[in-house]
Amino acid sequence: MENRRGVPRDTTHSVSDRHGACDKADTYVMSKPVLYGFWLSSCTWRVRAALHYKGIPYEEKQVDIVKSREQLSAEYRSISPSQKVPALVVDGVTLVESMAILQYLEDTYPKPSLLPSTPLLKARMREICETVVSGIQPLQNVGLASHFSTEQQYKDFTKYWTLRGLETLEDLLKTSSSSGQFCVGDHLTMADLCLVPQVYNALSRHNVDLAKFPTVAVLYDTLLKMPALRDTRPEIVRGKNKL
Repeated sequence: MENRRGVPRDTTHSVSDRHGACDKADTYVMSKPVLYGFWLSSCTWRVRAALHYKGIPYEEKQVDIVKSREQLSAEYRSISPSQKVPALVVDGVTLVESMAILQYLEDTYPKPSLLPSTPLLKARMREICETVVSGIQPLQNVGLASHFSTEQQYKDFTKYWTLRGLETLEDLLKTSSSSGQFCVGDHLTMADLCLVPQVYNALSRHNVDLAKFPTVAVLYDTLLKMPALRDTRPEIVRGKNKL
């Protein structure tokens, strides 16, 4: 049997526990994926946008990582060992880390694709992704706040690395964004799903002046009009969940 994106798949799967043990007698019928995330999380937004873009129906369950700190509960640790968002329960397994989730969705729902067509463009895409997921986002994570003596120290640190990352992105995008509509190539890719949430955070948390990053600014404005990103914005999710 083929799934809705044309990939041959079984409709029943063995259920494994967190330690990898498998009971072959237990099977399940494929159900709607469940996304555990926080409405304002840039990592969650990446996955939410990918699910929307690929037309995959899903349920989103909110994990308050700021006020209630629900990610630190034993219950959530049983879902995500790192106690971070997002986590995606899909096809009978639980996946963590946004980029691993994006790759799984790309492999199992390949159309429409979130990858460019050539090896060079794929490398360019990953340059941009890594700049965000390794060079910016971890250095402004809310979990770092408790390691600073004052809130202002934390804000100064996160703003510095946000601006430094935007400088890097500006230089990379000058060469990789050929059309001016997407980070790489001629359609939406994982790079776009990384860029937009991070720029959104830069604006909402640090009131960054994007005039200093004109290439980033144009791409951000253009990409945010696309349904996959426009319809999955944090304020949309917050409104739906009455948060």
